[in-house]
Amino acid sequence: MKKALILLCILCAALLSASTFAAAEEDLAKATQNPVSDLISLPFQDNMNFGYGPNKKIDNVLNIQPVIPISLNENWNLITRTILPVISRPALTTNGKRKTGTGDLLFTAFLSPKKPGAFIWGVGPALLFPTANPSELGTKKWGIGPSVVVLKMQNAWVYGALINNIWSYAGAKNNPSVNLMTLQPFLNYNFPTGWYLTSSPIITSNWNANSKNRWTIPLGGGFGKIFSIGKQPMNAQLHAYYNVKKPTQVGHWTLRLQLQFLFPKKR
Repeated sequence: MKKALILLCILCAALLSASTFAAAEEDLAKATQNPVSDLISLPFQDNMNFGYGPNKKIDNVLNIQPVIPISLNENWNLITRTILPVISRPALTTNGKRKTGTGDLLFTAFLSPKKPGAFIWGVGPALLFPTANPSELGTKKWGIGPSVVVLKMQNAWVYGALINNIWSYAGAKNNPSVNLMTLQPFLNYNFPTGWYLTSSPIITSNWNANSKNRWTIPLGGGFGKIFSIGKQPMNAQLHAYYNVKKPTQVGHWTLRLQLQFLFPKKR
């Protein structure tokens, strides 16, 4: 009888531990889906765009995008988000050569309340830096504009949108000016085990382009999982999107793979 009680206690402790771990995974998943979460992270997001250019090759963009929150005071956080693209782009002419290097760097700083109401939000500037090397992979322009994110967490759901618009104000005079809008709606459903379903298409509008080449509108989604390698929490995602509207040189399909290193604060 005594042994049975001991075994029962051990089983209850194991179930409680598993339940707590699963809850922690779900909370961490929700934190990764919140662009203004108080969570340091380092995502590597690889986007393979199929059918790019006249030769229908793969255009590959690896976004290295560290997110670093800064506590300003007891009421406000400043969430910094930097995106540095590493690009391998096929030729835009039949006999041209593929270009590989870094693209223009985009830096965003969101001012966000530590204790939001029903909706979580952040607002701040987005800055474009002409860091492309070779320069053909960028705009050769300095740019600035507003960026806003709004989201809501409701039970297992996390949904919202991030939008910015960049205008160029300086740079190479012989290059076209920049007037680019990026809209990223997101919808996530989280399971208790750390798995989740997700859709976060990146919609862009180049306002300076003609109507045929102005919009890129993808539809699709994917899934993700919170897990650990040793003591290092990780987040992995796989998405597929079909462009229902696109510029002439862009292909129809995009495959997105993301691996994210997470650094939650110790409580």
